[in-house]
Order: sequence, then C-alpha cells, then structure tokens
Amino acid sequence: MPQDAASVPRAPETARFLEDREECPGRAIDSSNARCREVAERLPTDESLREADRRKDEFLAILAHELRNPLAPIKNAARLLRLPGADEATLTWSGEVIERQVEHLTRLVDDLLDISRIRRGTIEIQQEPLVLGEVVKRAVETSTPLIEARRHALGVALPADPLRLTGDPLRLAQVLANLLNNAAKFTEPGGRIDLKVAREHDQVAIRVQDSGIGIAPALLPLVFDLFVQADHSWDRSKGGLGVGLTLAQRIVTLHGGTIAVTSAGTGHGCEVCIHLPLLGEPPPAAAAPARDPARSTSCHRVLVADDNVDAAGSLALVLQLMGHEVRTAHDGREAVEMAAAFEPELILLDIGMPVLNGYDACRLIREHPSGRAAVIVALTGWGQDQHKDASRVAGFDRHLVKPIEPAVLTQLLAALNGPAGAAPAAGGDPGQ
Repeated sequence: MPQDAASVPRAPETARFLEDREECPGRAIDSSNARCREVAERLPTDESLREADRRKDEFLAILAHELRNPLAPIKNAARLLRLPGADEATLTWSGEVIERQVEHLTRLVDDLLDISRIRRGTIEIQQEPLVLGEVVKRAVETSTPLIEARRHALGVALPADPLRLTGDPLRLAQVLANLLNNAAKFTEPGGRIDLKVAREHDQVAIRVQDSGIGIAPALLPLVFDLFVQADHSWDRSKGGLGVGLTLAQRIVTLHGGTIAVTSAGTGHGCEVCIHLPLLGEPPPAAAAPARDPARSTSCHRVLVADDNVDAAGSLALVLQLMGHEVRTAHDGREAVEMAAAFEPELILLDIGMPVLNGYDACRLIREHPSGRAAVIVALTGWGQDQHKDASRVAGFDRHLVKPIEPAVLTQLLAALNGPAGAAPAAGGDPGQ
C-alpha cells in the first residue's frame, strides 16, 4: 500500500538537509554547494585509488601466472627423474630443465625484492672501475638462451677500443640483460635484435633495437612506470612482472646516466638508448695472483642448518659429491649442538628456524672456541636490508639469499683454504 511521503523514514543526511532547508533556505543551499564541492574534489583521489587498486590486482594476477609457469616443467622433470626406465639423455635433459626454471624463479624473486627497493628508494650500486665490453658479454650470455629459443638473430657491435667507466658491473649487466630479454619477448619468433655500443664525446651510448611489436604512442610516456606492460592480450602474454624498465631507469640514474625509449608505433619495433659517463684511462692494474687449483679441492667440514629437510638434504648431497664432509641440522638448537660437536669450518645457517632462530644460533655458536674460527653464512629467504644488518650484528660473515649459486658455493669453499680466519668477501648477485 502506498505510504504518505511524510511517514517514509529518511536517511540521516537527507533528514538533516531537509531540516536545514526548512529552517534556513539560504544556509541549506550553501551547505549543499559545499558538499558538492567536497565530492568533486574527492573524485580524482578516489579514481586514482581505484586505478592503483586495479593495477595491484593485475600485478598479483601476473605474479601468480609467472610463478606457476616454471613450476609446471620443474614438476614434470622431477617425475622423469623418478622413472625407472629413463636413459642418461633424459636424466640430463630433466636436470637442465630444472636448473633453467629455478634460475627463472630466482629472477622473479629478485624482481620482487627490487620492487620494494624501488618504492623505498633504497636501490644501491657498488661503484668500481670497469670495462663496458665485459658487462655486455655477461648480459649477452644471460639473455642468449631466450634469444635462441625464440630464433632471433642477434647482432652485437662494440668499438675496437675498450670503453671504461665507473659503475656496478652486476647491476649494469642486469639492466642490459633486461633490455635484451624484453626485446626477445616482444619480438615475434625469427626477429632481429641489435645491441650497439658507441662513444659519443665523453659518454657511451648503448642502444638495444628490435623488430618487434613496438609501442603505441599513448603508452610511451608510461613505459617506466611500475607494472606497466604494453600489451595485455592473452596471445601476447610474454612473461615478466613489468618492472624491468623501471629498475633500468633507476640503476642508470644512479650511474649518472639517462635512458630513453622510442618507437614508431605498434608493429614498428622499439629502441632503448642509454647514455653513461665515461672514465679516463686508469693506470695499469697489477696482475692478480694465480689461484692454486689443488687448494680449492681440499675436503672441508660443512654444517648445513635448515628446517626445510629437502633444502638441507639436497645441498648436503651436492657438498658430499664435491668431496666434503657434511652434517645437517633442522632447528637452531640442533645447529648449535652440532657445531660444538662437529667443529665445522663452514656453516650455512638458515634464519627462520624453529626452537632457535638463525640469529640467536649464530650468537651461541660464536661463544664456542671452534665457532669463533668458523665461517658462518646466512643462507635464507630473507633478503631485505634490515635482515642483512641483523646478520652482521649477530656475527655472520656473509648473508646470501636462497638458492645459492654454484659459483658462490665454490667461492666460499675455496676461501677456506686461505689464511686462518679469513672470511669470504661480501658481495653476491643483485638482491643478495
């Protein structure tokens, strides 16, 4: 049955507005206008929040997609390794698949850490004199598997004279590898990629050109924004988290350089150009002393402490096959007791362990005479700056992020053959 308008309950805001209008029409109009202005002023902010939320959801969807992609071949290869009739070629191929996909997962995790550093403005570079050709070589080696898989032709042009500059070789190689990987992903199979390096007065110009899908003019101003990818259609799902160019811009800026992206439009390829300041010719460096290969093959006592049984067991097996004596522990208290009894020369210690965390375990190990002489390395999934600072305070010699690279593991073991008490030099891959 229809109700009389006067008897219909009103929302508090509506009732207050009507009362204002009845008591003072002029004030009601002013109040209404003020509310309208307030709503109008909030609209851009609300829209930007909705856009940020949309981009966050899109990024999480991309992240889930990118993490699942390498997990499938890893799982399939693991099944092949368990098949009783698998021949040597199949076993080799399966191992290579797992290694490639784990490297891909590691890069994704490093990208996530770099996202946090970009947002907080804490990306750091380690400045040292370097020859650009060596950086280019490292970047090309990193990107070659993807370039070859997509059947691209790669041209690399370097000047005859070595170009020297001051910078972080690992970070600069990361930038160039990201640019080459982007070119490979966004170029249809069988395309062309060119990396050209040339001196321009007191700077070096590095250009990465491709014959790929190009970038629409409207998207060019956005290419350095976090999580932006030029094409979101399913048939162009090229992979990656959309942070490569953002990271490249930040690293290049920290080196005192500039980076720019140009494209004639969709379907007309793309060029990324980096300019970096050059360094004058340095004095000749003294030759590094030759390493005695026999010393690096010595047998060492190593303790691996990790509550992830598979992680500890697999790393222990690798070390045993390298000829070392290994013990494992799966919580912090067990690690302290094992260190006192086994007296290891190298301890690879996880941080997030039950009973006693890695920081406290390290402190207790250092209280024992044998623990003071051991090299203790944090090998953990925690890789932020605050975790590294906490490791130093706790007494760790080095902080590495899982998974440990074979070359880094070899370096740690070789350093044990040096003078007593010598610890491996700090460093590692970007993000560690």
